[in-house]
Amino acid sequence: MKTILIIIMILLMLSGSYLLLIMPRVNGGPDRSPFMEHYYAHRGFHDNNTDAPENSKPAFKAAVANGYGIELDVLITKDNIPVVYHDEKIQRGLKQPGYIWDYTYDELMQFELFNSKERIPKLKEVLDIVDAKVPLIVEIKCENGNTKVCEEAYRVLKDYKGVYCIESFHPLAVRWFKKNVPHILRGQLASDFYKSGDKRPYMFVLGHLMFNFLGRPDFISYDCQYPDELSGRICKKLFKSLPVAWTIRSQQKLDEVKDKFALFIFEGFRPV
Repeated sequence: MKTILIIIMILLMLSGSYLLLIMPRVNGGPDRSPFMEHYYAHRGFHDNNTDAPENSKPAFKAAVANGYGIELDVLITKDNIPVVYHDEKIQRGLKQPGYIWDYTYDELMQFELFNSKERIPKLKEVLDIVDAKVPLIVEIKCENGNTKVCEEAYRVLKDYKGVYCIESFHPLAVRWFKKNVPHILRGQLASDFYKSGDKRPYMFVLGHLMFNFLGRPDFISYDCQYPDELSGRICKKLFKSLPVAWTIRSQQKLDEVKDKFALFIFEGFRPV
């Protein structure tokens, strides 16, 4: 009997520790209502084979014209200019070697974006285009753990009058906003990386939201392919965090997960 009680106590302690690890912010969070009732165009309303490729000025103008919220990505250049671009390596979009931080902003302006004549926009330029007309989900690209991008991005965002929130895959970026600007709605990005093929222990912990204790996010932005991941369900059901789905690429998938999430980031179709 004593052994059974010890086992039960150990299990309770482990369960309690797990819940503390994944717990999002539960009190004093900002108002979520301005973000509701919108679909969010992934990297703008874009097509990489046109003059409105992802994270370009025309793609953001198209999203605004259609009344869509916008998800966008922020990195910083060698000279610490916050720019809107997704990949840390620039080969895919700019057909050049190296990383975004290997180049100054002026150097990056020499390269055309995908199959267009567009150039990478500054974050400030995108904010001027949106002009508070639709809400923004700003993803902070911080895979190398350098939170300088958080500081430089917020230096621009702090004067913006529109509605925005931030999210990141890197818990230290979420933590930076928790520590420095806690009034901003913040989110933890994740996926079930183990099921996706990444077996690294760090990615297992990240995928099951056990770094939430660092940033205490207000919302969980999770890969729509895994709507029933346990930690995400607990955050939604027990802690009432806002569940956000990325990235939905068809109306069929949107219909499948509509009852699993509250906000939806989409690409490649017009959601209804």
